[in-house]
Amino acid sequence: MSKTAVRPYLILKDAEGAYRITVRTTRFNSQGYPLISSNELEDKFPSAVSARAYVREHFRAETTDIATK
Repeated sequence: MSKTAVRPYLILKDAEGAYRITVRTTRFNSQGYPLISSNELEDKFPSAVSARAYVREHFRAETTDIATK
């Protein structure tokens, strides 16, 4: 298991074709292994570009904080 933190924002396409944003929080246990919790936002976006813009604007995320896979 990797001990590196995951990117906190994940953008994925759902079954309906809309893009959804998942906010992930990483914390580490006493042995240093990551514990990841995730929360999918209710908002849907027509494109990945608009979802990425939303994350940058509302969460002030950098490009390196956003994952698409």
